[in-house]
Amino acid sequence: MKHAIFPRLRTAVTAAAVAATTATSVAAQEVRIGAMREGSSWYVFAATLEQIIEPIIGDNSVEVIARGGGVANPMVVQGGKAEIALSNVASAVWAKNGDDVYNGMAAPDIRALVGGLNDVYVGVLASKAFTDKMGTTDLSEIFASGEPVRVLMKPVGSSAVPVAEMIFEGLGTSADEIKANGGDIIQVDTGQIADQMRNGNADVYIDTMIKGHPTITEVALTNEVVFLDIPAPAMDLLAQNGLTPGSYGPEWYKGQTAATSGANLGTVLIANAALDEETAYQITKAIIENAEALKASHGAWSRFDPAKAMLPENTGIELHPGAIRYFKEAGLL
Repeated sequence: MKHAIFPRLRTAVTAAAVAATTATSVAAQEVRIGAMREGSSWYVFAATLEQIIEPIIGDNSVEVIARGGGVANPMVVQGGKAEIALSNVASAVWAKNGDDVYNGMAAPDIRALVGGLNDVYVGVLASKAFTDKMGTTDLSEIFASGEPVRVLMKPVGSSAVPVAEMIFEGLGTSADEIKANGGDIIQVDTGQIADQMRNGNADVYIDTMIKGHPTITEVALTNEVVFLDIPAPAMDLLAQNGLTPGSYGPEWYKGQTAATSGANLGTVLIANAALDEETAYQITKAIIENAEALKASHGAWSRFDPAKAMLPENTGIELHPGAIRYFKEAGLL
């Protein structure tokens, strides 16, 4: 990866990865699904998948892990704390390659089951009061001004955190420079984000922009906000690091009046290479053949195209042999 990560982020990710790699695996017929917190689109997907595959794999054989995130989950799978997990395509590649965000650690044993599950754009919004004060909605101008900027984001484990750092770097600044200018980097749990914005504690908020995202929706409904495009220099750096430039919206959220440029992390279901081929085959088959139920479970999954689930651009990493077997049988490979 072509950027320097926050020292604090690198330390925390390394610690999480060390903990993950010391875990003990369970029997092959038991499947733990790494997701995110309850209420997130990833949790809803995992809970729906649990209902679909448990009758196939066996009663009480599937468990949803309601924690983790795009950066953490590849190492959770690598370390055996989950047999399968949702991951961003970009972070799966970062983990497989041992890129900077993982501070030299790697996840060589992760494999893809199903890709292209949904688009996950990282985007930026700001309080309208702040952009009015700055006299601009151009993020390049905001950071180049030298004025204090308080940036809000999730804690370590979210893919939005290293992406935010790349945005800073692409725009010629850094977390240290933002702080030196009198600003701050505020990292809080999801449940505290809306309050931070409502209470005027933050100016700019960087996060994953998924349609129907409950946190972004609450922030937009309870604050007067504007959605900011990611400027070209930052987008170029993001593209170099595995994200796909694009746009989200329009009108996904209150205050978003037009499509907004963002960087797509993508979503892929990954597995440990040690997951037995039959189980991987059955999970892949269940997802593809129950795609409509999964798509109906949450608006974030509505654009999933099973016919593109095996494409390299949608998986990022090599397929598990069980997934290859299914896709070949289905005539998709």
